[in-house]
Amino acid sequence: MEEYITIALRTLIFYILILGIFRLMGKREIGELSILDLVVFVMIGELAVVAIERPKVKVFHAILPMVLLMFIQILMALVSLKSKKFRDFVDGKPSIIINKGKIDEEVMRKQRYNFDDLMTQLREKDVRSITDVEFAILESSGSLSVLKKQQNEQHPSGGDITIPLIIDGVIEEENLKTIHKTNFWLRQELKKRGYRDLKKISFCSYENGEFFIDMKDE
Repeated sequence: MEEYITIALRTLIFYILILGIFRLMGKREIGELSILDLVVFVMIGELAVVAIERPKVKVFHAILPMVLLMFIQILMALVSLKSKKFRDFVDGKPSIIINKGKIDEEVMRKQRYNFDDLMTQLREKDVRSITDVEFAILESSGSLSVLKKQQNEQHPSGGDITIPLIIDGVIEEENLKTIHKTNFWLRQELKKRGYRDLKKISFCSYENGEFFIDMKDE
């Protein structure tokens, strides 16, 4: 009987502890978990299960690595906020699979993403035909964001999506290639608008011939 009480108490303790840890690590939807998030969550869950199933294991011996993992995760999140390269390494980058109604097979090959995957995710978005799609973006979480053609009727040319060209002061060269522009073109356009130091730009996007520019907080 005593053993069952111990297991019940440990279950309650670790439930509260894990709830607190996940709250401290920040709110993320399940579909938005990065590889790092997933690894940490699985490890914390396994540590809790072992501690509950084995009453002889001291509670502190299970709590210590769980708390340590929490601090590691928070530290990695802070590094991710400061470093675009680290963020791309951990979370990956979104990829445009369908660009203005045309499938980019080269991007699909790079992402090891096949047509079965594409059709499955399009059906999940209630899209019956690829011909209905103006843009489809494979997000870093693995989900597919879809913009249908009829949603762009306000733009005679079919419209565009917001393309980030600068993030945290770093030029997104791949995105420039997507819109068939060059590094030199971007710098010249920004100079015309009075932006000479690109490192001071927090975010710069381009859509339908218009720039959106947000400067870093001074």
